Amino acid sequence: TSERELGPYMYYRNHRLMTTAARTQELFRRADAVCLDVDSTVIREEGIDELAKFCGVGDAVTEMTRNAMGGSVSFQKALSDRLSIIRCSREQVNKLITDHPPQLTPGVKELVEKLHQRSVKVFLVSGGFRCIVEHVASQLNIPLHHVYANRLKFFFNGEYAGFDESQPTAQSGGKGRVISMLKEEYGFGNIVMIGDGATDLEACPPASAFIGFGGNVVRQQVKEKSSWYVTSFGELLKELEKI
Repeated sequence: TSERELGPYMYYRNHRLMTTAARTQELFRRADAVCLDVDSTVIREEGIDELAKFCGVGDAVTEMTRNAMGGSVSFQKALSDRLSIIRCSREQVNKLITDHPPQLTPGVKELVEKLHQRSVKVFLVSGGFRCIVEHVASQLNIPLHHVYANRLKFFFNGEYAGFDESQPTAQSGGKGRVISMLKEEYGFGNIVMIGDGATDLEACPPASAFIGFGGNVVRQQVKEKSSWYVTSFGELLKELEKI
């Protein structure tokens, strides 16, 4: 069999994402739902790194985050290892949110407003912490039942007690599991995932399309494997204006 006869097969075999940029853009314009990563996507920082800095162990944890986002270690192990170093109390987490609230990435508020105007459901799907992500959701008028994130656990005296390992977002492949759950629960036919990291990329499939986001940090592995890679939310807003 010639390579020409195998044309589509060869194309698909050699490209992890089977959609061109134009096809991804079309799926985004016609999305039933959009799932947004939070750390380094919706907000400018990595929440766990900010928490580590606040607790005085920033340098050690930042390097571990870089490895986790690059996909070189399992997400659950990376999360567990980092939290065992941070060992934050409930009081420290609350003080972080009060003193250093998450900084929204420019354009994300306008994008979420536009999607809501078009009756597109918007979800925040994060490997970060629910207490921080809920604060972000409230700024964006995203209902809290549209938030999927990890839960920190504390003892009765407020000291760190671990994290809820049963949450899908605490595991590698967890964002994909959340998207599968959303499709089943709501009947969405077309869900688009947007994010900066390896855990976002691997959520497609089951997501219909993935858009790589490099507005805060560019992860080369993600950029290379994204059929459509953007560096600002303005590019996404512009795409929505086409129809």
